[in-house]
Amino acid sequence: MGGPDRTGAVFAALADPTRRDLLARLSSGGPSTATALAAGLPVTRQAVARHLLVLADAGLVRGARAGRETRYRVTPEPLADAVSWMTAVGADWDRRLAALRDLLA
Repeated sequence: MGGPDRTGAVFAALADPTRRDLLARLSSGGPSTATALAAGLPVTRQAVARHLLVLADAGLVRGARAGRETRYRVTPEPLADAVSWMTAVGADWDRRLAALRDLLA
């Protein structure tokens, strides 16, 4: 599992609805450029490029140069780290609730 810094970066990146939308678009539509992604959004290409950099810094996307443009694709490994963290926290709460239920029974 990735360290707390990487998991924190994932949650911080996904806190923004535009970045979540970009990640979903890349996930369902495959690799794309900032220009193509901006065409379907009410923000500029420059804003999309900045959002993609945040996603890349969190490890959620990777850019590769293709001629004059950069094509971004999803890298899902950091999402697995975040899911593992949430699963661990959920399991801890499940144990606490089970102990409370046993105490009240």
